Amino acid sequence: MTREEEAVEILQALMEQPDSVFHTCLPGYAPEQIKKTLLWTLKRIQPKASAVSPSPLPTLSLYTDGASRGNPGEAGAGAVILDEKGGEVQALSQYLGQCTNNVAEYQALILGLSQAVKLKGKTISIFLDSQLIVRQVQGLYKVKNKALQPLFSQVKELLKKFEKFEISHIPRSENKRADQLANQGIDGQ
Repeated sequence: MTREEEAVEILQALMEQPDSVFHTCLPGYAPEQIKKTLLWTLKRIQPKASAVSPSPLPTLSLYTDGASRGNPGEAGAGAVILDEKGGEVQALSQYLGQCTNNVAEYQALILGLSQAVKLKGKTISIFLDSQLIVRQVQGLYKVKNKALQPLFSQVKELLKKFEKFEISHIPRSENKRADQLANQGIDGQ
């Protein structure tokens, strides 16, 4: 593990700490202020950590989520990639600006798939809590919304880079990490 990857891991662990830890360790600062600073630092380190040339990971799992506060409103995308043993390989969050929840869901999927391609994954299992997006990618629903059509096309192009993929709908309760990352994307803007 590189120093940048280790720093990302430590910063992510700090972000998950309850506010009481920050009150105890840094009493002169508000927990929200500390978390914003941690997120700001994480965003500057993460691109360097992902620039490291990864060794191929043949089988990956991808959990993604998009969040929009207001629908449309301030939005973020989150994705977490796991190896075949269930270990977290990479966590990604991105601020998207103003968009709908469905656009945010597609952007999160694109974010995760793009990184999975860089990790040289051969097969990928994808999990989302958006039944609409899952059914559209499976070909069960048509993509009628014009704003979603180019995003859908981008997803289909990225999926061609894998030897095999499967996509499944999961309950929100099983997608907490990706949801957390999507909300980090909004909060860190």
